[in-house]
Amino acid sequence: MIAKLAQRLKQLRLEKDLRQDQLAKLVHVEKSSISMYENDVRQPSYEVLIRYAEVFNVSVDYLLGRTNDRSLDLSGLTAAEIAIISELVDSMTAKNRIMEELKR
Repeated sequence: MIAKLAQRLKQLRLEKDLRQDQLAKLVHVEKSSISMYENDVRQPSYEVLIRYAEVFNVSVDYLLGRTNDRSLDLSGLTAAEIAIISELVDSMTAKNRIMEELKR
């Protein structure tokens, strides 16, 4: 299961077109830690794993290979609450893209 974690961490980073140093800033670790996680040399702490899930908008279960479903469980939320979350995610995604462009 841990090998799957390493694969998924790298896959998600590449899908977002992030360099290791960029992702390191987002999850508040050193760049070398990102490399070690992706090469299955070291495993992230629970806190870092949660930050990964937040950055990539996936569940921790997805990262650990327990499920192939990337989406978050929004069951129990009203349509209005789901709309607010979707709007927030879209807004943050757009902001992050702008910030990344400015860094390049």
